[in-house]
Amino acid sequence: MTRLLSFACAALALAAVSMPVLAQSPGAMQSAPDRFRNANAQAVEADWARAPVAEQEVVTKGSVTAHGQTLRYSATAGTLTIRDDAGMPTASLFFTAYTLDGQPAGRRPVTYLYNGGPGSPTIWLHMGSFGPVRILTDEPVVERPAPFRFGPNDMTLLDQTDLVFIDMVGAGYSRPLGETPGSAFWGVDQDADAFTRAIMRYTTKYSRWTSPKYIIGESYGTLRAGAVAYNLENQGMPLNGVVLLSSIMNYGVRQPGFSSNYIGLFPTFAATAWYHNKVPNRPADVETHVQRAREFALGPYASALAKGSMISDAERASIARQMSELIGLSPEYIDQANLRVELGGFRKELLRDRRRTIGRLDMRYLGMDADAAGGDPEEDPSSSAITGAYFSVFRDYVANTLNYKTNVEYRMSARGLPGFNWNWSHRPPVGGPQTTPNTAVDLATAMRRNPYLKVLALNGYYDAATPFFSTEFDMAQMMLEPEVRGNVAFTYYDGGHMMYTSREALEELHADLKGFYAETVNGGAR
Repeated sequence: MTRLLSFACAALALAAVSMPVLAQSPGAMQSAPDRFRNANAQAVEADWARAPVAEQEVVTKGSVTAHGQTLRYSATAGTLTIRDDAGMPTASLFFTAYTLDGQPAGRRPVTYLYNGGPGSPTIWLHMGSFGPVRILTDEPVVERPAPFRFGPNDMTLLDQTDLVFIDMVGAGYSRPLGETPGSAFWGVDQDADAFTRAIMRYTTKYSRWTSPKYIIGESYGTLRAGAVAYNLENQGMPLNGVVLLSSIMNYGVRQPGFSSNYIGLFPTFAATAWYHNKVPNRPADVETHVQRAREFALGPYASALAKGSMISDAERASIARQMSELIGLSPEYIDQANLRVELGGFRKELLRDRRRTIGRLDMRYLGMDADAAGGDPEEDPSSSAITGAYFSVFRDYVANTLNYKTNVEYRMSARGLPGFNWNWSHRPPVGGPQTTPNTAVDLATAMRRNPYLKVLALNGYYDAATPFFSTEFDMAQMMLEPEVRGNVAFTYYDGGHMMYTSREALEELHADLKGFYAETVNGGAR
């Protein structure tokens, strides 16, 4: 009896051992629908378009005839993996680099470029400004559908510096990695940290630590540039130069109840009225008219706005009349606006008699609304006029010329993605936390630490998104000592936010930047 029980126990044990093996065999105990769902999930997983954790690069060769010489270059399209302080990969940032062949990497200047938004990829600077190819725009008109005008850029900056164009996380081909959400990068400080890490990663990977180094930011990219310049300085990477193209470094001026934004926009309104021939006794050049507007804005206009409802009727009427002479709107409209002409209202009102609106990024562009009697324009014609050309050309160029192949979608913007709610708070290197950012504070700190750092602000007269007079105001508040104050310079162009879309302005930009590099490439040494 004891032996029978022992035999039975052994049989049960054997069965218990073998059962899991049977249960784990492929397809065992699975219904046909379950097998289909699992196979489908595996197929989806295998074909998921994801940014790579391992860095990628594709190198092609090109040449461009520019500035009286043939420039032969290597174009590298690829990704930079950035990591947190623990070493975990957090994001893959797409970049395109153009490096001049036959030059020692450690001595050749390198410039990092990016656009703004926040939320934009760096397609505008890449396809329109300083690279070896560009979309061949000129006059402020709507670009025709395909075939687009695209070709070599004989005004490329490649004769002065290598160029590295970087997309922000969530835009273009740049993506967060693993469990890191995109929202971890969508804020003033978070975004600046990501770009700092990407720039340092490229510098290390491609042996550029001893190269003269620059950053060029456009639009929100100028606000980013202030924070990145300080971050790099703090990480042991002093810059030779910072270029601010169409600047906005201080968002505080846009808060309700303050008059700074009206004052900052006023000379841009004046330049635009001059361009569209809407001012009496029109001067021969825009600079003369702009200077009159500057003086009025800082003097009588600023004083009148500061008085608010305490202003007298006589002064109010006088200010409205003077404004009308400078910006081309009627004194009645200006009075009804309480001397505070909003941007949308100006864009709708200036050419209402022609049933046309004007652009925001570039106020030379004309638009047409369904309702000519409305209070604000339906859209920005200066944006819609060129967007299709830029994104169409880039998608073809990156795949068929740069040979960068990926299933990841090239996103036109990170805006609208789940979790995209930009964190506007900022912690500057000096002073308390900011609820609305002003990274001119960061840039000023970097300049005090590195008194050889030069800053060049490039401005379009017809840019109402980032008005040139507001840039002048922001820079004047940096509280630099006299010996450092001279390191900040300004240039102006007959163009808008992306003034390089104008051929004439692009030629002037190259000449100005050539001088800037010559002045700074040796660390300020003469």
